[in-house]
Amino acid sequence: QVQLVESGGGLVQAGGSLRLSCVASGSIPSINGMGWYRQAPGKQRELVATITSGGTTNYADSVKGRFTISRDGAKNTVYLQMNSLKPDDTAVYYCNAAIWTGALAGFRDYWGQGTQVTVSS
Repeated sequence: QVQLVESGGGLVQAGGSLRLSCVASGSIPSINGMGWYRQAPGKQRELVATITSGGTTNYADSVKGRFTISRDGAKNTVYLQMNSLKPDDTAVYYCNAAIWTGALAGFRDYWGQGTQVTVSS
């Protein structure tokens, strides 16, 4: 059973920083892309940042220059360093990973339960 577990969310003042972590556990032969998404109240889930197995990163325009995504392949972990946080960054942040499930199904998307990030003004 594969699980993704996020940690590191919380309440922070505008201008502050938080670091999110997400650990994938279970039977994991291989992980392709990993990423972070977020969903604010009343809004659709949106991409924040992704990172490929080769380390190529992609960011939403709204977080470029403030957020940094990284991963540790040996630990099946992805991180999101968030600096210069704004009230608009308030949302539930979800971890995503494309994990190999075998030759029949290939890579399958898994999601974590989410961690709340609240930025006060």
